[in-house]
This record gives sequence, structure tokens and C-alpha cells, in this order.
Amino acid sequence: MKPGNDTQISEFLLLGLTEESILQPLLFGLFLCMYLITVCGNLLIILATISDSHLHTPMYFFLSNLSFIDICFTSTTVPKMLMNIQTQSQVITFVGCITQMFFYIVFLVLDICLLSVMAYDRYVAICHPLHYTVIMNPWLCGKLVLASWIISVLHSLLHTLMALRLSFCTQVEIPHFFCELNQVIHLACSDTFLNDMVICFAAVLLGGGPLTGILYSYCKIASSIRAISSAQGKYKAFSTCASHLSVVSLFLCTSLGVYLSAGATRSSHSSAVASVMYTVVTPMLNPFIYSLRNKDIKGALKVFFGWKL
Repeated sequence: MKPGNDTQISEFLLLGLTEESILQPLLFGLFLCMYLITVCGNLLIILATISDSHLHTPMYFFLSNLSFIDICFTSTTVPKMLMNIQTQSQVITFVGCITQMFFYIVFLVLDICLLSVMAYDRYVAICHPLHYTVIMNPWLCGKLVLASWIISVLHSLLHTLMALRLSFCTQVEIPHFFCELNQVIHLACSDTFLNDMVICFAAVLLGGGPLTGILYSYCKIASSIRAISSAQGKYKAFSTCASHLSVVSLFLCTSLGVYLSAGATRSSHSSAVASVMYTVVTPMLNPFIYSLRNKDIKGALKVFFGWKL
């Protein structure tokens, strides 16, 4: 489709989760609390893993990286939403929208990659315990995190550059609380077929690929746990994976569900409401999921704050 009488716009309007003015103070308070809990909770995990030498292991190295990414992920969307509610403005500049979209995609893919790496770490720890320290050495751990960053930045850069080539006309309202890729792309009055194809291909490659790897890892882990003779050994092996499996289920299922249903929900706010689960709720819950039953992290935090053990 050729754009007709198009002019390059300078700003978009983020419609948010609801346009009901009576609900705005409630949303502001709720999301501010969730954001503060997310930042504080994930910072505590980072502090615990850095301060305690007993936590300088591959599992906690990846966990501290996940916590840092979750802070950044939430910070790309929630502060702007809170500012818009507070100022009673829905405006975001074109440059601001593209920048937000770039960092949102970076940290979304980083989350997916790191969850896959953590699944591999648990696979090696349970299925090949005698070779764990040799396989999961610091050099390999660093390379896995670096590779995740490179993949995420390149992937986000591709989508951002492809979005910049589009022409936008008069329709500037985004039925979302942030500049989500699908929503921005389909405001263009130029042809978006190539963008749609790249989004679908990337979703299969960077969504289906890691999900397959995670499922394979946990199938192998389940087989190894069944082979353990003692009930205590089975419980210990399962407890090390339960937290990670809970986060994977919450994050991947909701994020993939939103993207798979994007075509049906493009004109409504239902996609925005569903996106709250993986952009806000899951990063907030991660510190609780990983620390509530983790004696090592709770012990490290007690020592860090000088509490009696």
C-alpha cells in the first residue's frame, strides 16, 4: 500500500490501560508500588549475590544478571506510564517512542535468553553433577551472558531500523501503556508486510527456540530426578528447579500468548492488560520466587544487613 499525503509525525499518544479518569489515581498508586517492589527486590538479590562469596556460583551469577535485566525491563515502560498519569498527558515523542521500543525489545529478548541459559545450568548441575564445575566455568558463563546481550541488541536494532523506514500518517493513538512493537508498526500508512514477516520469524526463532531448549532440559532433569533413589535427594533436586520453572511459565507463556494473539487484539486494550503480566508482574515476583525458599539468599541478606542468624 502506498502512503497518500503522508507527513512524518513527531509524537504518539499512549492511551494506557484505561481512559477512565476516576481509575487513574488507583493505577498510579498500584503501578508505583509494583515498580518500587520490583526495583528493591531485585536490588536485594544483586546485593546478596555480590556480598556473599558462597553465592559466587554460576546459578547465582545468572540470577543476579536476571535481576538486573528485570529492573531495566520494567524501567523502560513503567516510569513513562506513571509520568503520563501524573501529568495527565498521553504524549510520547517519536524519538522517545522508538527509543523505548528499542530498549523494551532488548530486555525482553535478554530475559528469554537468560532463562534459557539458566535452564541449561540446572540441566548440567542435575544431569552431569560430577562435571558441573568443569563445564560451567566462569569463562563459559561470561560468554553465555555476552552472547545473550549481542543477540538481543542486534535483534532489537533490526526491528528498530525497520520501523524507522515506515511512514506514519494521522493515526497516532497507541492502545497500550508503552510503545509495543506490533502496535507501533500497525499505525504506519506504508506497507508493513516485511515488518510482519520479520516479527513472526523472530517470534518463532527467539521464542520457540529457547522454549524448546527449556522443555528439553527439564525433560532430561525430570528423568534424572526419577532415577534418584532417596526421597530427600529427589526433593533437593526438584527444589533447585521449581523456582526457575515457575518464572519460565509466568514469563514465556504470557509473553508468547500476547504476541500470538496480537492480530486479534490489535484494536483493543486487551493486549495491553495482558502485557502487564510479563512486563510488570513477573519481574516483581521473581525476587519472591527465587528467595522465599532459598536459604542461601536469605542468609546472605541477613549477614549483609547485620541481622542475627
